[in-house]
Amino acid sequence: YRPFWAVLRQAEIKTVERDNKTWIAEPRQTLIPRDIEDAIIAQWGKRTGPVRTLLDMDGTDHRDHRNLTQSWFHSRFLESLRERMGVLASEYVDKLASLGGECDFVEEIAVPYPLIMITTILGLPDSDAPFVLRLTQELFGAQDPERQRSGQYGQDVAMEFFGYLSGIVAQRRQAPQEDLMSVVANATLHGEPLPDIDTLSYGMLLAAAGHDTTSSSVGIGMMQLASNPAEFAKLKADPSLIPSAAQEIFRWATPVRHFLRTATVDTELGGQAIKAGESVCLMYLSGNRDDDAFDDPDVFRVDRSPNRHVAFGYGAHHCLGRILAEMEVEALLAEIVARVDSIELAGPPSWVKTNHTGGLKHLQIRYRMAAGN
Repeated sequence: YRPFWAVLRQAEIKTVERDNKTWIAEPRQTLIPRDIEDAIIAQWGKRTGPVRTLLDMDGTDHRDHRNLTQSWFHSRFLESLRERMGVLASEYVDKLASLGGECDFVEEIAVPYPLIMITTILGLPDSDAPFVLRLTQELFGAQDPERQRSGQYGQDVAMEFFGYLSGIVAQRRQAPQEDLMSVVANATLHGEPLPDIDTLSYGMLLAAAGHDTTSSSVGIGMMQLASNPAEFAKLKADPSLIPSAAQEIFRWATPVRHFLRTATVDTELGGQAIKAGESVCLMYLSGNRDDDAFDDPDVFRVDRSPNRHVAFGYGAHHCLGRILAEMEVEALLAEIVARVDSIELAGPPSWVKTNHTGGLKHLQIRYRMAAGN
């Protein structure tokens, strides 16, 4: 990789995220191997290739684009989805019951549950969900030998995603519906339609990040509940702990491992002088294990309080879909706590090879359903 400063403590991570004038996202957003980064720049003229998402934007540009869908992710709109979430969570625990007491929890539950939820919100056909899943896993698994498609670090996957979404966008412009893709397809900024590259990038970000990070959290959360039976018992004894358990799962999972920011001026961070143009890597996973910020940070506790983690980022770029993710995890936890008596690991977890976004590939668990389930 090109040189970078690693920011490991939560206080310094928050310092950077709060100051988006000194620290900007656009020049260098994630760690990409130098040779691949050079190849992308040579082909596309910039390191993000053909993509331009909210994650790459700064200042008023970022705020204006974020505001296009912000209201959709406000709890007032999501409340209308709560019943659908509850039904979906119940259906997936029904599936758990049908699998006979042992399964790959990631494949059977953690991946499809949030995937169907985001395709519903976007208005994509359920039949397209496997296709969206494959593209997402190839996009975020560009470093993983089992998932990577080529040496292009996801650029070819992004182009296929764009090809798919361009058809959806054309449909929604001709006949808008009550879904999030209609909002994106028909969005205007300062009285003008969004450029196609921004529209397709926006749609891809929502379709991919809208389920992958939640599925990572659900899978790692189950791993921790299976590995800590006393914590699962505590949750079953007191279901009012489900919201705090969800936050501990997010802290533990931290599915977005890092983002980069670049200094616009000579500055100082954590006592280290940093020159204009140098990049810092915000290591969220490290920040969520910071013993200055958490008591016993390596211990999984469903009743941890306070729990001021940075799994959703911080500041202007904090996760747009945070409330949705919280609702999804809490709904599934509620069903599992009510209907599953015990859980244990039935094999070693298998992880996606990634430095940026990801979680488990496989999680074999053994479980016993409650009587009547």
